[in-house]
Amino acid sequence: MMIRNLFIGAGALALSACTVGPAYVSPTPAAPSQAPFLETGKSPAFTGDQPPGEWWSLFADPTLDALVEQALVANTDLRVAAANLAQARAVLRESRAGRLPTTSVGASGAYARQRNPLGPGTVEGESYDVGLDVGYQVDLFGRVGSAIRASRADAEAVQAAFDLTRITVAAETTRAYADVCSFNRQIAVAEETLRIQQQTFDLTRRLYEGGRATRLETGQAGALLEQTRATIPTLTAQRSAALYRLAVLTGKPPAEAPAAAVLACQAPPELDRPIPVGDGASLLARRPDIRRAERELAAASARVNVATADLYPSISLGGSIGSTADSISGLGKSDGFRFSLGPLISWNFPNMEVARSRLKQAEAGADAALAAFDGSWLSALEETESALAAYAGELDRLAALRRAANEAGEAARIARLRYEAGRENFQVVLDAERSLAQIQASIAQSEQQRATYLVSLFLALGGGWQDAAA
Repeated sequence: MMIRNLFIGAGALALSACTVGPAYVSPTPAAPSQAPFLETGKSPAFTGDQPPGEWWSLFADPTLDALVEQALVANTDLRVAAANLAQARAVLRESRAGRLPTTSVGASGAYARQRNPLGPGTVEGESYDVGLDVGYQVDLFGRVGSAIRASRADAEAVQAAFDLTRITVAAETTRAYADVCSFNRQIAVAEETLRIQQQTFDLTRRLYEGGRATRLETGQAGALLEQTRATIPTLTAQRSAALYRLAVLTGKPPAEAPAAAVLACQAPPELDRPIPVGDGASLLARRPDIRRAERELAAASARVNVATADLYPSISLGGSIGSTADSISGLGKSDGFRFSLGPLISWNFPNMEVARSRLKQAEAGADAALAAFDGSWLSALEETESALAAYAGELDRLAALRRAANEAGEAARIARLRYEAGRENFQVVLDAERSLAQIQASIAQSEQQRATYLVSLFLALGGGWQDAAA
């Protein structure tokens, strides 16, 4: 009857278990969103459609697709993030094990002299014991459950960090590839400018030899020619650096940079259609850093419950079964059998001052996590709006530069013809060609900047992690 009552009492304790401390409510629905983005209505370059997960596929570039796929498999930062995720999941399994009973098996043997409990004198002899002890902590105040929720939220935050690393690796790979293509374009522009200026230099030299030009004019033409030639080694070095960066992103040493396929591109990737950017509400759900901040807040809130539960006494249930005998051969016989179910309940009252201090620490941590969450979604909206504005502005700048290049090209052509006919001085030709060269170089740099802003925009939108497998 006593054993039956003890088990009934233990079951009642387990069923009546509750969680002390505040209940967690995600602040995500309360975070204000903007629909559509402020910049979406200002430029026809954007639409409110949802952006695709693998946004780099919009460029329809097989070389880029292959590089991103390789980076998502071999990148070292992703390997670190995957290991961190595996560690967080192992910690979660450890926390879940807190709901299971603990067991211990022990065996002992001794030869001792002790006082005779049945009469005067002492007794001397062997003593052997073997047994199994079982203990179980009743989660009456939800401490174990809160610890599990904290570990689960931690694991989900690390999963979000893994997703953030994934989209960052995809963006940086795309950026490195775009830089290589951009430097290819800038080198080609410099070489074309060099060709035109070489023609001008040859013209001035012929006119000088015929007595129709001065040594000053040939010197000025030669100086402009060499200035343009001097830009090519710098551009080549920058292209090499981008190639090396691309190699490391794909998990390879610089010596194994994918030069052959990448050097074939002669212009940075661009889109010939409006960019789908979604709205503020979908951004909050899509950005991994916001999800990580929310999960970190959930973990901090659960730890407040853990610290609150420490203010209450802990209750444990236990029992043991075994055999005691005065010889090894006597172990296991019925007359040596023993068991114990009491005391089954122990009350361990904590140090209240320490417990209260830990609760204050946990509450401060939760307040900090809430502030970090608010900062995350505010930064996400700011980054996205800024990326939209930067990309739209660069599109307008590039269009204006191309119009300027058309005018400068025509002016340079006319100036050369008039100079060759003796109707214009060489300074006009020199200024026209210098202006054309500067505008052409600015166009190539603007195309690179446009690609950089586009990658930054997709990174701010937060896509590319949805199909990730850790």
